[in-house]
Parts: sequence; C-alpha cells; structure tokens
Amino acid sequence: MLLNKNIPHIPVLYNEVAQSFSSISSGTIVDCTMGYGGHSELLLKSNPNISLIGIDQDQTAIDFSANRLSPFGNRVEIKKGRFSEVLEKILQSRDDIVGILADIGVSSLQLDQKDRGFSYESETLDMRMDQNRDFSAKELVNGYSQSELERILKEYGELRNARKIASAIVEKRPFESAKQLSDVITPLMPKNKKIHPATLVFQAIRIEVNDELGELKRLLDVIESSNLKHTKVGIISFHSLEDRIVKQRFAKWAKNCICPSDAMRCTCGNNHAIGKIITKKPLTASKEELRINPRSRSAKLRVFEIER
Repeated sequence: MLLNKNIPHIPVLYNEVAQSFSSISSGTIVDCTMGYGGHSELLLKSNPNISLIGIDQDQTAIDFSANRLSPFGNRVEIKKGRFSEVLEKILQSRDDIVGILADIGVSSLQLDQKDRGFSYESETLDMRMDQNRDFSAKELVNGYSQSELERILKEYGELRNARKIASAIVEKRPFESAKQLSDVITPLMPKNKKIHPATLVFQAIRIEVNDELGELKRLLDVIESSNLKHTKVGIISFHSLEDRIVKQRFAKWAKNCICPSDAMRCTCGNNHAIGKIITKKPLTASKEELRINPRSRSAKLRVFEIER
C-alpha cells in the first residue's frame, strides 16, 4: 500500500478491496462513499477498462476528489447526495453497473478538522457529513429529551451507563462545542487505552445526526430491489451494528428457501437467492495496515456477488 503525504485520508482495507474487485474487466463500478478518492483511484488503476461513478454528500471531499481523479478523464463521473438516493437513480437509468462499494465510516479528515465538530477538541458541535443539512449535533445534544438521548446512547453507542450519561448531558447543557461535551462525559466513561473515553458517545450522536444506519439499510434495499444481474457488492463497516446489518442482509440474499422455519416442506420454489456470499468471514486489516493506520482496526469488509 503506497501512501501519499498530500492525501488527507488513508483508505482502509486497500489491498482487500483491490482483490475483491479484481475480476471485473469492464463496465462501471459505483463508489457510494467516494470521500477523498482513495478507493476510487485504486479501482480505476487496478481495473483499467472500467468506468467509475463516485458519490459523496460532502462538498469538500467532492472538490478534492474531482481534482485527484481528473487524470482518469471521462472514466469518472461524480455525483453529490446521499448514496442510497443517488444509487437508486443510477440503477434506474443504467444497465452497466458491475460493482458497488460502500465504506460506511467517517474520513480521517472529517475527524481531524476541528471546525467540522467531530473532534473531541473541536470548538464547534456539528458532526454533519453534509453541512447543508439543518440538523447538527448541537441541535441533538441541546434539544433531545433525556429519554431520547438515553435511547441513542444505548442503541448506537451500546453503552451500559447510557442513563447516567444522558442525565449528565441534560444537567450541563446547553453545549456550544464538542470539547465541552467531551469534558463532561469523559469522567463517566470506563478507561480504555485504545480509544478516547468519549468515542462511543460521539459515535452514537454522529450516527443519529447523519442517520447512518438508516442510510445503510436504504442502500441495501435499493440493491435488493434492483435488476442487477452480475455485480460485486462490497460493504466496509466500522462497528458491530453496521456489520450485523450487512451480515444479515447478505445471508438473506443467499437464501434459496424463504418458507417459514416450521414449514413441513418447501413450497416457495427454493429459488429465491440472488447470488452468493464471497466472504464467509469479514476481511480485516493486516498487521502492516494496522501499523500504518491504527484507525483501520475496526474495519470489516463483506463481499456479495449478485448472480441473477
């Protein structure tokens, strides 16, 4: 994996993505979460006869990637929007889609840029992937009821002491910055040398602000209801909730019989599978990648091949 110091984000599972899509010789691949173009550039270089459509909702990322991918000329098309909505329009209008990749995570640049409000030291409280949207972390933290805060902390952060944290947030608000929020919740969190104490709380808030799990489900719905015939689908997730959604959906897609489990015999026709699971277990970062990019430790890639 070659790294360029001028690139603000290191794409995870670089070699694994390249290998997963290596059999594609022609057609168009959709990078649903283009970000700063790392995976897009990889796919274009590795598959010299393919075209690529990149999707992102972050204008900063789009501007950067448009410049980065410009050497590939008309092989690249970039679209702005939520990936489930844009992909649905693409699949309705084109029949040459042979690959779909989605990296369901926040880029390093978004995490590190303090004015984006993702950072624990940020003087803002934002966390929007699309800064044109009205709802931000500030509205959530200062506006949600204690029970609503407890719900997202429990569901999306999987925090056992969600009630205690929600109570502290309500007691100390209003918050103007991510740093203020981090300072309040850090003493309530168990010590973990691998991650910042506020990580799971910030994760839960970010997921709610951007409707990340809902967007992932909608993406899978769009793919499932499409007329795709021979297409590789690769999804990179970063925590158990995302990975569980992908794992369960891929298992559904690979199932021939959809009869109730208590059925005496199959009456559904036993032909409902739309393809096969390529990765029985998710692909994870190598030791070399973990050394170069510690943020890849949570990344999991699952791959499905549609064969209708």
